[in-house]
Amino acid sequence: MAISIWEQTTYFAPKDLVIVGCGFVGLWTAYEAIQKNPKLNITILERGVLPSGASTRNAGFSCFGSISELMYDIKLMGEAAMLETVKMRYDGLQRIQKVFKAKEIDYNQWGGYELFEGKKSNKNTKASKTNKGASSELSELYDISKLETDIAYLNKILAPALKTPKKNGKYLPIYTNASKDINKLGFQGIEALAFNQMEGQLNSAKLVLALQKAVQAKGVQILFSTEVKKFKSHKKGVTITTNLDAPIEAKQFLICTNGFAKQIIPGLDVVPARGQVFVTEPIKNLKFKGCFHFDEGYYYFRNLGNRLLLGGARNADFKNEKTYSLDTSGTIQKVLEDFMMQRILPKGSRKPKIELRWSGTMGIGSIKKPIIEQVQPNVYCAVRMSGMGVAIAPIVAQKALKLMKG
Repeated sequence: MAISIWEQTTYFAPKDLVIVGCGFVGLWTAYEAIQKNPKLNITILERGVLPSGASTRNAGFSCFGSISELMYDIKLMGEAAMLETVKMRYDGLQRIQKVFKAKEIDYNQWGGYELFEGKKSNKNTKASKTNKGASSELSELYDISKLETDIAYLNKILAPALKTPKKNGKYLPIYTNASKDINKLGFQGIEALAFNQMEGQLNSAKLVLALQKAVQAKGVQILFSTEVKKFKSHKKGVTITTNLDAPIEAKQFLICTNGFAKQIIPGLDVVPARGQVFVTEPIKNLKFKGCFHFDEGYYYFRNLGNRLLLGGARNADFKNEKTYSLDTSGTIQKVLEDFMMQRILPKGSRKPKIELRWSGTMGIGSIKKPIIEQVQPNVYCAVRMSGMGVAIAPIVAQKALKLMKG
């Protein structure tokens, strides 16, 4: 498409900051930047007609980590790195609630649960994970005999780090044992249950739209269907070439494309990870409200009114789920449907109709800490959200701006 003189002197005029990616990190960065300096000339480039990754295609969780996931993260990257990452997620969730009203983004803090099964129950899960075409790579079964010890340990180290609410001078516990509620919630083959009162759920697309509205009201420009082809750093800034005819000059350039980051900066420790989700028809007498985690967070589900939203099971086929494809796969969808009938819904329940199936592209790497760094002179990246973009994006944005120094 040829660019007119009017477009060249407005849409494609030199910018103070160009951000690639109109998902959570890109939008929060624009929001925080324009709050600090309303005179900044900022443009966000988005290759899709909607954000192309996971920001509007996730499960709508407002969470910062389940017990088995955080205990695994300590093994993966150490206690200090785990605490740092969880604090970013928690602080980000507080920032969201400070900026936006609950009604605006459909926020409900009904709490979050983690389900645990024993060795006997795990046989069924392993059978469903090894369907034809699936990888044999499985996450390690959590030892539920350690649950009380792990709850006490995480409460002890997390509460002071996160500065969670206090009562009578003592931090309130983040995690509690809720195993007594298993039967009430109708789950099958589950031997233990933990509860996190600080988790909630929201409409992630409404949050994206609220952020778009907020930044555009302050003069931030968003160009959809605009794909970055290459960029060149120089003394005065960065020249950005897109699929359109006119290059864009920027003083600073920030890449926030998360799972797609390697397509622009090949050397980054980021690979795509497809997260698949489905939503059922309304289920009569659905027994639970809130967000639920299972198997180190690889499975996740919640109520959507009186419907079930269920996603994950990426660990049933790690190899094929490292993809940019937004199709859903029969392998993973079958595993999710089996999990719904074998674990979530009460025994003897009629299988509900699946009304919608979709997927989103997350960005993962060798560890779960986000990458916030300078790539070249005047070129920066803020990527690898590890499936926690909703929570961590506001703080990643603040750290990226601090790195960029105006």
